[in-house]
Amino acid sequence: MARAGLTPTIVTRYALEVLDDAGPGGLTLKAVAERAGVAPPSLYKHVRSLDDLRALMTVQVLEQASDRIGSAVMGLAGDDALRAFLGAFRGYAAEYPHRHALIEAPVGGGSHSDEVEAAAGRLVEIAFATVRGYGLEGDDLIHAVRVLRATIVGFVALELGQGYQLPTDLDASFAFLTDLLATGLTRRAARGDRP
Repeated sequence: MARAGLTPTIVTRYALEVLDDAGPGGLTLKAVAERAGVAPPSLYKHVRSLDDLRALMTVQVLEQASDRIGSAVMGLAGDDALRAFLGAFRGYAAEYPHRHALIEAPVGGGSHSDEVEAAAGRLVEIAFATVRGYGLEGDDLIHAVRVLRATIVGFVALELGQGYQLPTDLDASFAFLTDLLATGLTRRAARGDRP
């Protein structure tokens, strides 16, 4: 029996549940329809295609991650904000490894591209606010955000992909990474425009 009251938002929620349970390989419109209790053609009233659904999922994941990371850094500055940003990002990825992959996945054009761009922009603004607390400006600020993003995305990707095989504690490595990044940002800000 079909479930009444489906909307694109509800279909997206079911799709994220399928993604959590079955991973990206298990994400099909058939699996989402089964989760929603409808026939697959019924989904086309709410989403145009699997790509359209992925774009909606990406928006929801970016908003969820932004809420969590933004709340973690709210009211903090400098090293405290940096630690909060990195910790919240890593925590989200650990809790939702398949959802996390959508944060960095490119989503092509389509009817939801503006929504994806706006949601991604919000997360980027949180990163800017985090590193802005070091007093960086101009190109240095942009470089710092890029380094922050590359650092956390790289660490998380290796961690989730079991790329760290040595027995050294991963939390200790993460703390080391955080301290190294904080020290580097502090030194760069102190250096100013000097070469």
